[in-house]
Amino acid sequence: MNKYTRVDGHPDLVRTSNGVILNVNTSEVNQARRRKKVWREQQEQIQSLANDVDQLKKMLMKLVEDKDGSNSN
Repeated sequence: MNKYTRVDGHPDLVRTSNGVILNVNTSEVNQARRRKKVWREQQEQIQSLANDVDQLKKMLMKLVEDKDGSNSN
């Protein structure tokens, strides 16, 4: 008994007995996984850059505060 049924008009898609549609084209699945990995890495880089900018802002604010404090004496 075949547990998958082909989806009409879509040779790379099958339907399970639960109605879930699966892509059986391993090349497309692997490409999607690579795209997802690249996207995650980019998001991590963006977050890292945002953290760096935040750190720089705090350092600059401290420098300005220290300079303003030394000028008021």
